[in-house]
This record gives sequence, C-alpha cells and structure tokens, in this order.
Amino acid sequence: MSSSDLNRLPENLPRLSDDGAAAHLEGSHLPSTALESTDGARVDLSTLIGMWVIYVYPMTSRPDVPSPEGWDGIPGARGCTPQSCGFRDHQKELLALGASVLGLSAQTSSEQCEAQERLHLPFELLSDASLRLKQALRLPTFRVGRLELFKRITLIVEGGRIRKVFYPVFPPDRNAAEVISWLHASA
Repeated sequence: MSSSDLNRLPENLPRLSDDGAAAHLEGSHLPSTALESTDGARVDLSTLIGMWVIYVYPMTSRPDVPSPEGWDGIPGARGCTPQSCGFRDHQKELLALGASVLGLSAQTSSEQCEAQERLHLPFELLSDASLRLKQALRLPTFRVGRLELFKRITLIVEGGRIRKVFYPVFPPDRNAAEVISWLHASA
C-alpha cells in the first residue's frame, strides 16, 4: 500500500449508522486521566483550559505496514490519515475560532510520533493504549484481530466538559469541516 493510498478513501467505504454508543457523552466532564503525548509530556484531560477539539480515531496506518485483515470492510476503521490531515489543513481556522486540537488513539506514543512526523501534524497526539477512556467515559470500541481500538468520535470540550459529540464520524475526511461549521454556528 503506498502512502497516497492512505490519503484517499475507497469509494465503497462502508457507511456508518449511529449505534447510540455515544449518546451519554454530551455534558459529561472529562475524567482526570493523564495520557502520554507525542511531545513526551503527560496531558490530564480534566485540566485542559479553553476549547479543544479531541478527535478519537482507531489507528493511523503506515504505508510500509499492511493494515489488519479486512480493515477496509470494517465500518469506521479506514480514514484516520485523511481525518488527521483534515485537522492539520484546517488548524489555523480552528485556532482562529478559539479551538485547539488533540488527536487520540489506542496506539502507542511511538507509533503516534511516526504518524505525527510523516503527516506533518502541528498538534499533539495522545496515547490511550490501555483504553482508560473506554472505562472512564464508556467510549465505543471495536475489535480487529487481537486489537481493541476506539471507534471514531470527535468531542468539542470546553472547560473540561463535553459540549458537542460528533458520532458517528463519516466520512472522516470531512470531519474537520463539520467541526468548523458547528463552531461558526455556535459562536
């Protein structure tokens, strides 16, 4: 699989339906959970000041490593690279609207550092390899092989409280634009 293949979504990508797994999140407070960041620091989500867009994604594939078997057929699995690049490309507009960005997955911080560098992401990625947020917030996950990964979900957080939940996120390459539209409408 070439790097450019990761940047494009297949035309036959399975559509997602809302399974209700995120219905409880709006209005919730982020738990005191310190997660490793790609800059080497630990970020406690409950102490974030200001407005944050936290996009939670399954995993960023690498062009030199095959995706898990059947990856493209799992609803919501494919699209992490286009989603991340969308937030990268809209970073200045998001900041102008008062929102900072964090990405979050169950991948290790070293895997995320590779993706951050390769994709030139101007924001940090957080590692929740032990799925603590699955427990604390009851975030939805799915299994592929031996991996348990987060389902794609985007949270708008202000003052430690979840103001808006985007779930399911489909198509993932338009998620940043949807967030920007919501921020404009709610200003």
